[in-house]
Amino acid sequence: MTMTMLNQTIPDFELSATSGITFKLSNHRGKTLVIYFYPKDNTPGCTTQGIQFRDSYQDFKTLNAEIFGISRDSLKSHENFKAKFGFPFELLADTEELACGIFGVIKMKNMYGKQVCGIERSTFIIDKSGQLLHEWRGVKVDGHAQEVLNLIKTL
Repeated sequence: MTMTMLNQTIPDFELSATSGITFKLSNHRGKTLVIYFYPKDNTPGCTTQGIQFRDSYQDFKTLNAEIFGISRDSLKSHENFKAKFGFPFELLADTEELACGIFGVIKMKNMYGKQVCGIERSTFIIDKSGQLLHEWRGVKVDGHAQEVLNLIKTL
């Protein structure tokens, strides 16, 4: 799998998403995309992150930006997570690690003293033409949504 590089076009990919839709990257040309990868539905950090994106969602929409969250959880898990916290954006199920591979977000992590393979919390901004504009890796949740919004305001 390829690792994305700044200012390069992201390879097109398709994933199942909440609300019964299929997300296809190329269908979103003309909008700024915020794609954030998170480890797991219904965990404290991932919930906080989703809520912060939810609470600033209208500000993103005003700037013609669309938000998508991606994890390896199932679509059913995503639907429950989205409904529970009222996320206005879609969550994409990357159970086969397709997008994870394209963006290079799978890392070895220490979890309770054990080495586990998981998603490194990361956010990517893709411009209207489908190119990778900015990336954050190893994201700290608090204030991150605002930081992403602030960057989009400068575009």
